[in-house]
Amino acid sequence: MKKFLLLHYGFEQPTPEVMEAWGKWLESIADVNLDQGGFAAGREICYNVIEAESLDDAERIAGENPFISSIRVYEIRGG
Repeated sequence: MKKFLLLHYGFEQPTPEVMEAWGKWLESIADVNLDQGGFAAGREICYNVIEAESLDDAERIAGENPFISSIRVYEIRGG
């Protein structure tokens, strides 16, 4: 498995319904979600590091996100 960074941006304050959908999405990727968080100096940015077989698989996982439509997907090289 390869590692991929899902970089989410364009965040808006979510409704309770969106937070519920977000939680369900995170549960659905729990087996491949290696890390998630945000950046101390960034705004409107959070990330997930996931495992996937290919860039296409990582894109599919990102595309299932119910809330943030602006996600960039990067393969993490090495280590």
